[in-house]
Amino acid sequence: MDKDFVYDVLIIGAGISGISSASHIETFCPDSNYIILENRKDLGGTWDLFKYPGIRSDSDMHTMGLKLFPWPGKKFLADGPSIKNYLLKAVEHFNIKKNISFNKNVTSINWNDSESLWYVSTNDNKTNETIILRSKFVHSCAGYYRYSSGYKPEFKSSHNFNGLFVHPQEWHESIDYKNKNVVVIGSGATAITLVPAMAKDAKLVTMVQRSPTYVASMDDEYKYLHHLSKISKKFAYWFIRFTNIIRQQWMYRQIRKWPEKSKEKILDLIREELPKEYVDKHLTPSYYPWEQRLCIIPDNDLFNAINEKKAAIVTDTIDEFYEGGVILKSGKKIEADIIISATGLVLENFGGMEILLDGVPVEISNSATYKSMMHSDIPNFLNTFGYINASWTLKADLTSKFLTRLINYMKKNSYQSCRPVIPEDMQLTDEWLSEFSSGYIQRARNIFPKQGNKKPWINTQNYIIDWFEINHGKIKDKNLLFKK
Repeated sequence: MDKDFVYDVLIIGAGISGISSASHIETFCPDSNYIILENRKDLGGTWDLFKYPGIRSDSDMHTMGLKLFPWPGKKFLADGPSIKNYLLKAVEHFNIKKNISFNKNVTSINWNDSESLWYVSTNDNKTNETIILRSKFVHSCAGYYRYSSGYKPEFKSSHNFNGLFVHPQEWHESIDYKNKNVVVIGSGATAITLVPAMAKDAKLVTMVQRSPTYVASMDDEYKYLHHLSKISKKFAYWFIRFTNIIRQQWMYRQIRKWPEKSKEKILDLIREELPKEYVDKHLTPSYYPWEQRLCIIPDNDLFNAINEKKAAIVTDTIDEFYEGGVILKSGKKIEADIIISATGLVLENFGGMEILLDGVPVEISNSATYKSMMHSDIPNFLNTFGYINASWTLKADLTSKFLTRLINYMKKNSYQSCRPVIPEDMQLTDEWLSEFSSGYIQRARNIFPKQGNKKPWINTQNYIIDWFEINHGKIKDKNLLFKK
């Protein structure tokens, strides 16, 4: 890390998005120099942070894996340690680690318009020294949630509980839950991952939810992968990746088009595994599928744990805690040695850093997103925000590819900066993720940017459309202002 050097690209975050960015720069802009600043002491992002039992992907790994470094495993939904190991191999393959500087917290970036450079203020977590770096481009790959702590709502009398009360984001591997009663509060992807994983060793795991979530089971491994691999491992990977992308996008559109029929189809599949009365009470949401993210489980693991009486779902509201567990609104008491608040994340833009233009702070909620990866009036800045209805990495890879196309185009034409500019006739809306009602999204509506009423200012959440426009669309258009 050189204070006096001017980088072509400064990447914030060494998780899967940052590694995607670096792999694309190495591949498509080999003459460009870059640095990755990582706030933590190791790479991996989400897959280094979370340590709770059963931590795994909730997207299939052939689309969750990096486009330029195929996922090598047979698992459809892979565990956290396997994903972390995969990212380590990707970093080694592209020789990225030499460009990563760990324990560096980016607190602010300030655009100097006269120099067409970003001045990046970075705090060294070990020495507490403030370091200023300069870069032509900044690519924020810091994720979408606050790493320091998750969302943990206040519960009445929680201080009276004698056991351990913990959020999954705070979980450490020394916690012993063997033969203990565990209560998991929540019904999202984290909760349905925790419950069957902990049920293997706990006495009983009870998931307490205010309302149900849609749950669908998938095979844990690709059944025909070994047959396809006999033809070619490369062909097998790309065939499965391509068909998964097409199927996911088709299913999502069909579900949104026929919500009532889709709801019944999902519930009918669950009724094959659990009693109808149980499904009606605990696994039938009040909303339609994909108004919130659909939760995927491998090989019916949650349903199996319930059938084996190792896990249970209770649909009610927690009234208060007591010394030995929780008391529900209905008056029922649930005993617990450990209570896990799987109540979601706290969304945060750009890892919490501040953005300034010539010293003037930018309010991101007043900006609009260009191709859902750049922000109006902010030059030479990209942010990775993955898909809600598909694998995060699909959008991360597209954003990385667009960055490299933009860099090469600007070098070829001797441009120093590019800035998205909202057309005068554009109508803006605050509903950047209007199709989704998940609590963690609704809690953060005030921090989201705006979107427009026509391309390229629409957050499409459609990989097929984005793939064509980002890979083959023109770089220069009337919405991007270039300057030499």
